[in-house]
Parts: sequence; C-alpha cells; structure tokens
Amino acid sequence: DKNKKPFTIIMPPPNVTGHLHMGHALDNTIQDILIRYKRMKGYNVLWQPGLDHAAIATEVKVTEALKQDGIDKISLGRQGFLKRAWEWKEEYGDRIIFQLHRLGCSADWDRTRFTMDDGCSAAVRKVFVDLYNKDLIYKGSRIINWCPVCKTSISDAEVEYKEMEGSLWYIKYPLTEDENSYLNVATSRPETMLGDVAVAVNPKDERYEDLVGKTLKLPLTDREIPIIADDYVEPDFGSGCVKITPAHDPNDFEVGKRHDLEEINLFTDDALMNDNCGKYKGLSVLDARKKIVDDLKDLGLLLKVEKLTHNVGTHDRCKSMIEPMIKPQWFVKMQPLVELCLEADKKEELNLVPPSINKLYHKWLDNMRDWCISRQLWWGHRIPAYYCKKCGHITVSLDITKGKCAECGHTEFIEDEDTLDTWFSSALWPFSTLGWPDDTEELKHFYPTDVLVTGYDILFFWVIRMIFSGLYHTGKMPFNTVLFHGLVRDDQNRKMSKSLGNGVDPLKIIDEYGADALRFMLVSGNAPGHDMRFIIGKVEAARNFANKIWNASRFILMNLENAKLPESVDIKDLQLSDKYILSKLNDLISDMDNNMEKYELGIAVQKVYDFVWDEFCDWYIEMVKPRLYDENDNTKAAALWTLNRVLSDSLKLLHPFMPFITDEIYCTLNNADTVIDKSFPVFDKELDFKKDAQTVDVIKDAIRKIREVRKDMNVPLSKKTSMFVVTENDTLIDGFNRGISFFKSLAKANEVQIRSDKSGIGDDAVSVVLSEGFIYLPLVELIDREKELERLNSQKEKLLKEIERSENMLNNESFINRAKKEKIEAEKSKYEDYKKELEMVNIRLEKL
Repeated sequence: DKNKKPFTIIMPPPNVTGHLHMGHALDNTIQDILIRYKRMKGYNVLWQPGLDHAAIATEVKVTEALKQDGIDKISLGRQGFLKRAWEWKEEYGDRIIFQLHRLGCSADWDRTRFTMDDGCSAAVRKVFVDLYNKDLIYKGSRIINWCPVCKTSISDAEVEYKEMEGSLWYIKYPLTEDENSYLNVATSRPETMLGDVAVAVNPKDERYEDLVGKTLKLPLTDREIPIIADDYVEPDFGSGCVKITPAHDPNDFEVGKRHDLEEINLFTDDALMNDNCGKYKGLSVLDARKKIVDDLKDLGLLLKVEKLTHNVGTHDRCKSMIEPMIKPQWFVKMQPLVELCLEADKKEELNLVPPSINKLYHKWLDNMRDWCISRQLWWGHRIPAYYCKKCGHITVSLDITKGKCAECGHTEFIEDEDTLDTWFSSALWPFSTLGWPDDTEELKHFYPTDVLVTGYDILFFWVIRMIFSGLYHTGKMPFNTVLFHGLVRDDQNRKMSKSLGNGVDPLKIIDEYGADALRFMLVSGNAPGHDMRFIIGKVEAARNFANKIWNASRFILMNLENAKLPESVDIKDLQLSDKYILSKLNDLISDMDNNMEKYELGIAVQKVYDFVWDEFCDWYIEMVKPRLYDENDNTKAAALWTLNRVLSDSLKLLHPFMPFITDEIYCTLNNADTVIDKSFPVFDKELDFKKDAQTVDVIKDAIRKIREVRKDMNVPLSKKTSMFVVTENDTLIDGFNRGISFFKSLAKANEVQIRSDKSGIGDDAVSVVLSEGFIYLPLVELIDREKELERLNSQKEKLLKEIERSENMLNNESFINRAKKEKIEAEKSKYEDYKKELEMVNIRLEKL
C-alpha cells in the first residue's frame, strides 16, 4: 500500500542446518514485537524472511550424513555432492521456519528467500564482477586462517580465540661469525622455526645495533638468516629478539613484505609437516614440536622453558586450531569500503542501539584487513572467475559462454574451484531479497530498511559488511537503526553451549508454558546490548500472568453476556473509579509509545504488566464488583463500558508481546476476526482525568494501610468495622464521598463517616495516616482486647525462651568449635528472626 509509510525489517536468515535455539527465539521475538507494533500503528509493514545456505556448516552436515551411509565426499564428486546438499536443504531448510511459526512470528512468509535462490545468486555474481572490475577484488598469495579439519580458509571474524596453557621456549640462535655468541629468541611454537627467514630487533635497541645486518645459523637447518631492524619489535618484551616466520604469522608476514623476505610454508592442508621440514616431514604439528624441542636440548640450544597462558585461534565452527598459512586466495580490498562506513558515520546516518556499541564498531573498522572471500568448499556460490585453458589468464564474467580470453583469444576456460564466503552473500541480504539489481517496486518502496535486530556478537561478521555493501552498491545505508541484543545465558549466567549441556530448547518451553509465556520472559527486563539469564521461574511467572488475564477476561465476558453494552458513554456518567482506570490507561498508552520508539521493550512490557495485573485486575475490577452485582445501580452500564474499553485496549497494548492469548480474547470480546491489524491505542485528551486518578491513589493507599493494620492485629478478613475519615481537604472529602462504595467494599467497612474533625471518636481508636488526614478504626470493633493481650503475652513468653536458648548455644564455645558452619549460620539467622518478631509483638502490646 503506497499510501502508507513503509516499515521494513530484514530477518537475519537462519541456517538451513538450523534448529530453533534461545538466541533465535530472542532475536525473532524482538523483531516480531516491533513488526506487530508498527503494523498496528498504521505502517505498511514488511518483515522479510529467508534462509542462509550456511556454506561450511551445511557442507560438514552433509559430509557427515554421507559418511554414515558409507559414501566418501570426494568419490561422489562435486555434482553428486551438490545434488545431496540440495536434497538436504529441501528436507531441513524449512524446518526452522515452521518452528518460528510456533513462536508467533508474523513475517511475510510467502516472500521467503534463500541466499542461493536465482535472484540472490544473480546479485552475488554481479557484485563480484563489479568489485573486480573496480579493482576492489583481487587474487593473491597472502596469509590466511586455514582450518585443517574443514580444509578451507576462514575469515578473521570466524576465528575464536581461546585461552590455553602452553609454554615459551627460549632458543639459542648462534651468530654465523662466532658460534659462541648467540641471540636469545623466545617462541611459543618451536615447530615454526623451520620456516624462519630472519630475526628482528628494534632499530632503537642499543643492545643489538651492531648486529643488524649480520647473520645467524638457524638451528636444526643448514640455512643462514639475517638480523634485521623493524619497529614492530618491542624492545622491552622478552629478550627483544623476535623470530620472523612470514608464512605462518600475520605480523611476520607484514614484516617480511617490508624487508622482501622469503616465505617458507611448513604445513600441508592436513596440518602435517611438509617437504620443507626435512626429517620432520609427515609429523603432526604437536609431534614435530616435541621432536624439535628434544633435538634442541640434545644440541645444547634450549636455554629455558616457561609456562605460558596465551590465546589460541580456533575455528568457531569445528573448534579445531587454525593454522595461519600463505595461500593464493581471493580478497576484497577493505580500505575504500571502510572509508564509506566512516563517512556515513560522520553524517550520523546510522543509529546503533545501545550507543555504547559505537566503540566496538569503530574498533573493527580501524583494524580491518583485506577480506579473504574464497572458500575451498563445494556448497556455496561458485566464484565467477575462469582460467584460459591455453594461457591461464583470469577472466571474471557474468557469462563466460560467449567470452574470449583477453590475452590470447582462446574460448575454452576452466572455472575457479572455490566458492564464496557465506557472509559475502549475506552482506547483500537487505537489498538482494528485494530484487536488486533489478529496480523492483519492492526495492523502491521498502529500501532502505528501517531496523536490523541482531546480536552484538556478529557486528563484524554481518552488520559492517551489510553497511559497506549497501553504501557501495545502492548508495544508501541499508538500515537506519541497528538494535543489538545480548546473549541468552543460563540461570548461572553461563553461555549456553553443547559442551556444558545447559542449552534450553524453546520448543519444549512452548509445549509446557505456551509461546506467549516464553516471549514475555525473553523481553521482560531485557535491555539493548545486555545479556540476559534464562530463568524458568520467570517463564512460570509469565504463564501465571497469562492465566491472570484469561481469568479476568472470563469474569468480564460473563458480566457482559446478558448485558446491553453501550457503544459509547457520556463522560458525566463515568464514576470516580472509571475515570481513574481510564486515566491510568491513557498514561500507559503514552508511556508505551515513548518506550517502543526508543526500543525500550523491556520497560514497555513491564509497564503494561503492572497496569494489567495491579491497576486493572487487582484494583479496578474489585472496585466495580458492587456496581456489577447491583441490578438497580444506574452506573452499571458505565462500568461495563469501561471494563470492555480497558480490556480491549490492554489486549492491543499487550498484543505485540503475547500475540496468541490477546488475539483469542480480543476476537471473543469484540466479535472480531483478529487483533493483528487493529489500530494501536492512542492518547485521548478526553480521558485524561489525572486529578481523579490521584484521588483514587490516595484511597488505594488508605486501603493498603488498613489491610496492614488488620493483619498486624490479627483481625480476620471477614470481620467488618466502622471507619472515620478525618480530613480538612475538600478534594479528599469529595473523593471519599464519590468512591465510598468501593472503599467500603475493599476496606471491609460496614459504615464510613467522612468528617473534618475527630470529635466523638474514642481515644483508643487505631489510626491510619493519609497524605492530608487520618482514618480511625474503633479498637473495640476490631478485637477482643483481653484475648489479644493474652495471645500476644503468650507469644512473647515463647519468643523470650527461644532467644535465651539461641544465645546460650551461640555463646557455647564447644558448639561453635564443633558444629558445621552451615548449622552455626542457621542458628544465627534464627536468633535474628526471633528478635525481630519480639520487637513486633512488643509494638502491638504497646498499642493495646
């Protein structure tokens, strides 16, 4: 509907290998809340769903499935494997979509996209070709992160660093001209020394300035390597001498480029020592390390070994250790794209929520290396690069069938074997799903999108890449706001993981408590960017809230059943209690709008919870019961109208958070088909009765205090008494007169007198203090004084005996020395409780 303002959210596409977990549940609940809210606010809403092919994850799953069938991936061949992978996608791809249905996600499911469908694939190929032609994509040999288990390169963002215990070996590197002199070089990976091509020192380090330019004998080899000077070396760290291994360390690689040093690769793709490793060839990394250290000891070249705790890079998918290696790969030049992001940031074109994420955003931008986009996988987008069979020249093209080699004119080509990083296609998601590069109606109407909802843990993986892709290819920021949520942790604040076995299946929670309860729990108390704990007690509390709404609705429906509900009501027919609840509802609508626009969903849902449970159910419904039960009460119609209006609006306010129960009740209450497309309530000036609401708040406070007095004095709920309201405040007098029916009912009064002085009220009357006055309850009507004195004195005597017993135990050295700590602490706790209870008993006795 082009007459409506658009509001778009692009759903982060879940993997086709996926099963709904708590992260998905939180992420999609937040999106659905915003979508339902904006839909009810009258926007033309698009929540664009889709699925990600998840290259590595899917390839691993399919490979494992083949193994179980006794089939080897390589022997099956590329086309055979891809056929199996597409079958996997068809079988499992839609599973998580159906799981999201159960959560209540109201996305535009008929528009579901897939990162490898024809449209998205065409967008990927166009982007690759355009970037290549603009010299922003290149193929070169650079150091990359290699996973020896998945046998593919991975990006920096996919490396997960884990703290591990290791060692630091200090090794003698003898000078060529004087073998008795040496440099002390420390390393945490002695197996890589076979690929050393230099030892570096800081140019300002006076200890070594005379040695720069001289050579060292590389231990365990017949090679000589130079001593070089480079600012990369920190003179105060270790000995100030650093071995340079360009093929296996990113920093060393950069040093090597600056000094034109050789690059010697030591490992095979399986992380075994290769032909460059002499007698260590064929050994695993750890076996080679042990053998090399033993050989250094035997040669007297090992100075010392220290324990070391250091961060080790692992693949976030398979958790195996990655190996930095030099390999020919495809890369995206990042600096020109980073500058686009920084320029947009200066123009304040992007709103990050919470703002604290800005620091992390800039940290990633400031430290971004060229992006390795090629993967040694079969499942994914094939790189549109072709090698001339005759001369090997590379041609990058959308369609090679009619192409000629620019170098030799040959027309036969070999397609590049590699596929693209999953995030390369995901980076185009906000616009490729809307039909780009075609100028579709959807793209014109719904792009740029409005809000991206995602976890802060994939800021670099996905968010930044979408930003520079959107800016470069469409000239527009792909979204105006990114709302970051935290992780869902267990009740001990631990990250949920398979290894800990502490994950919680959202579908099981839905089966037991309902989707509404799970959704409510996930957003309740949740703040942008903050991790949250999954606590089953909070789910139970949310389920209880749903029951509270259900029971209140049944009560209201029961009273409406045989009544003629007026379509509208005259303001003058509204009673004090009606004006109070309508005014409170009005304030809630205004507050919630404000909170929702600021993405303060946790605050918004808490406010509607407090209103529905406390103000509406516990107070207003109880206030109007006398009017409902009295067939002769001429204010009954106003009460029924107010009940229907407040319940209907409350259900609308709550609908984005708890869609199932609100839809069911609203449709029954209003004979409607659905609540999803109803207008969100708006602030109504005519229902702004703040003074009346304040008056009722005073009466409510009085009722609470009266209940406390009755409880303190052990007065049964069934016992009624006379009450005297004494105040000189005319507004308060008027308020009590107007609210006398519900005050009598809720305060358990058989008679209420409202006056301006205390004349005629006995001195023994119990008083309740108001903001501008008092309420007096005749003591003689509340209790039998003699019986109550007897009961309290008996209670006092028992407490004194318990206090004495407890003091004796705690002063007994034998008990203190022999008893368990828990028992001593328990006794101390009892002692404190006895003393507090005695204090309360003495206060009651004094009052009597």
